[in-house]
Amino acid sequence: MAGQRPRPGALNLRTDRALAVFVVGVIGVLIPGLQPQLLGSLAAEGHLSVAALGLLATVELLAMGLAAGGAGFILPATRLVAIAAIALLTTGAIDLVTPFLGSGALFGARIVAGLAEGVLIWIAIGLIVRTSHPERWSGIYLAVQTLAQFALASAIGYSAAGSRGAFTALGVVTLAGLLALPWLPRSYAPLATDGEPGGLPHARGLVALGGVVAYLAFIVAVWVYIEPLALEHGVPAATIHLIAPLSLAMQVLGAGAAALLAERVPARLAIAAVGLLNLGLLATMAAPPSPAAFLVATAAFGFLWLFILPFQISIAIAADPSRRAALLIGGAQLTGSSLGPFLAGLLIGDKDVARVLWFGAFCAAAGMMALIGAGTARRLSRKV
Repeated sequence: MAGQRPRPGALNLRTDRALAVFVVGVIGVLIPGLQPQLLGSLAAEGHLSVAALGLLATVELLAMGLAAGGAGFILPATRLVAIAAIALLTTGAIDLVTPFLGSGALFGARIVAGLAEGVLIWIAIGLIVRTSHPERWSGIYLAVQTLAQFALASAIGYSAAGSRGAFTALGVVTLAGLLALPWLPRSYAPLATDGEPGGLPHARGLVALGGVVAYLAFIVAVWVYIEPLALEHGVPAATIHLIAPLSLAMQVLGAGAAALLAERVPARLAIAAVGLLNLGLLATMAAPPSPAAFLVATAAFGFLWLFILPFQISIAIAADPSRRAALLIGGAQLTGSSLGPFLAGLLIGDKDVARVLWFGAFCAAAGMMALIGAGTARRLSRKV
């Protein structure tokens, strides 16, 4: 609009700088899509027990979430090139040595790698929340990272090189991210838009972040147990093998749809509609009329998974216009992703996998209400 002042901290985004940031950010988030292959190969080769596999995955994701959310309180947004270089070198080096470590050292190494990966994600989120169209850029980022995970997972799967080959491939890709550093922005402008210095988000922003944690806990908890659920309902093995690749393809479509629609659909309406659709999908998974129906439900689940994430950024910005809550959203998503399977595992017995659906329904409802409430409270306070 003519005469409108630009929002403080907004970026005049150049394609080369955005591409460099996305390269760094995508490298930081590669591991969640590759954990089944990478950690599975470590377990198969005797580097860690099957019981320790889930714990190792959880602690690395949690470290990523803590770093992605907490880096802004510790690291300056004025030395991004040096910070990215250290994080890439740290992550790449740990990836290369991981297959040679014992079970005890593995945990320490992957926690450090998770912290460095979280810093890379913080750099990407820092760019996204400073743009004039954060929802659109979030959708693009999600689509690109999913495609990158799919490509690297496919390459590792076809090579069948074991843990050494798999982690070497990941390490080489990570270190190749150093080539993007000359185009990386050297600094970001301050975020605050309301005259307040940096610090914790507003109370409504914290409520929105709590909703994000709960919602991602629902998503990943259900996803982790999707194959045991299929087996419990007698879904044939041939159909089960289609669940992961089909869901991944639908995730890419969901992220692309969000990039196109996030600015046209009201965020609270999208959160409510997708939440209700997900509850319907959980009901279908609990009593599928056929194996095909179960497969369709998981495909729709994958589409909605990435479709709704950019709308969460919209809610966080509406709840806290300083965008400090939006800057922490990556950490909140990763924290929920790590806590969901852990808490669900405490509720599930050896033969009662269906309990994860009740857990998921509770977390989905709680997350939906918190997100809608955070956005609504802000709107009402403005009217008053």
